[in-house]
Amino acid sequence: MDTHTCPYGLKARDLLQRQGYTVDDHWLTTRDQTDAFKAEHAVRTTPQTFIDGVRIGGYDDLRRHFGKTVRDPKAVTYRPVIAVFAVTALMAVATSYAAYGTIFTVRAAEWFIAFSMAVLAILKLQNIESFSTMFLNYDLLAKRWVRYGYIYPFAEAGAGMLMIAGALNWVSIPVALFIGTIGAVSVFKAVYIDKRELKCACVGGDSNVPLGFVSLTENLMMVAMAIWMLAMMLSGTGAEHAMPDLGMIHGSLSGPAG
Repeated sequence: MDTHTCPYGLKARDLLQRQGYTVDDHWLTTRDQTDAFKAEHAVRTTPQTFIDGVRIGGYDDLRRHFGKTVRDPKAVTYRPVIAVFAVTALMAVATSYAAYGTIFTVRAAEWFIAFSMAVLAILKLQNIESFSTMFLNYDLLAKRWVRYGYIYPFAEAGAGMLMIAGALNWVSIPVALFIGTIGAVSVFKAVYIDKRELKCACVGGDSNVPLGFVSLTENLMMVAMAIWMLAMMLSGTGAEHAMPDLGMIHGSLSGPAG
């Protein structure tokens, strides 16, 4: 319509066409037509699909009719976390390839953790009120100091950005070590000692990711990254240890004069 698009109507029509059906699409162009249609067929929503005159139902009903899965929006899922880690891993190897010409570098592993921290922080910052509320269910420091739930995403984002840049390690290392340690202890206590079944705030306050191994992994990654960077600093190599020799790269690209 001029002022409204029915996404489920478009999805239903597309699904029918992909299943080989010829679709006769009847549009309800006014509120009166819509209300009359709902009353006639005793339904609460549109669109409604009919196959050979038999009503199948809405879009989800149509998917079930064809034996396709219908996702429960309230169901527990690890999909958001898998998506984050898969994409940040690809970002890390892509950045490594762009910088060094190979994906097999130490910096790729470092960037993976740093990118993951930054992206997870973005998800939390989308709705910081919702995140901080869910975070209060299990984080030990946030329970004692509520404002920590609001500070945490900014601290995670800041530490991640500094680790990506390899700058101000004296800031990023203690921040990552602090929030990662508190988080790991909090998750371990809530899940493995208190045996509580909670949702994880790691990908934001609106997720259905269960609190457990994945949440613990996020925090342990930060701790591991902080310890690794500290070890690099103490050994005198630092984040610049993986920077390529631009003169050597130039020589290999230009080749011998002839």
